[in-house]
Amino acid sequence: MAAAQRPVRRQARGLKRMAEILDAAELVITEVGYAEMTTNAVAAKAGMSPGSLYQYFRSKDEILDGLLTRFTDDRRRYWDDWLTDDRARMPLPQFVDQVIDEVTAFKGDHPAYWTLLHGSTTGDRLTTASEQLHSHIAEGFAVALARRAPDLPIERCRVVATLALAMVKAVMPLAAAAPAALASELIIELKVMLLGYLTPTFGD
Repeated sequence: MAAAQRPVRRQARGLKRMAEILDAAELVITEVGYAEMTTNAVAAKAGMSPGSLYQYFRSKDEILDGLLTRFTDDRRRYWDDWLTDDRARMPLPQFVDQVIDEVTAFKGDHPAYWTLLHGSTTGDRLTTASEQLHSHIAEGFAVALARRAPDLPIERCRVVATLALAMVKAVMPLAAAAPAALASELIIELKVMLLGYLTPTFGD
């Protein structure tokens, strides 16, 4: 049994180390941008040698692949799990609060997300990943809105969800770049804006 457990432990350690490297890459991207990020800088930030880093990621592109998985596939799974029937049917102010608070928390934990997927240097590869992610999230929220208003055509819910997501996408990068006090005000105004838009159709 001990021999069988060793590969599992090694795999767990490897996954943890990969996550630490991606965390370090996020910090470097936040500081200097993706274009200026180097594997040496990421290794230094992660507290390891470049040779050790290459055991997990052989190039800058492979690090980007890891970050894209973190920011797209992982986030799709997160929202799929988060949008339960109970949440979809909670009072609208509470629903909006929880959604925006979660997005804000993720922004704080992963500032490179906005740099990569919404930054001025975003390339075609990142643009495609961003569009696919947000299309998936918009569809999930459309389904959640349809649960609140079952008599409303799903096409109408998709339009509303797409526009609501566009509001979030417009404000969050501003909040990410703003001083803390202004960022908090922007988040409050975003919630007010979303509630004003959603309440006439999906309010209690």
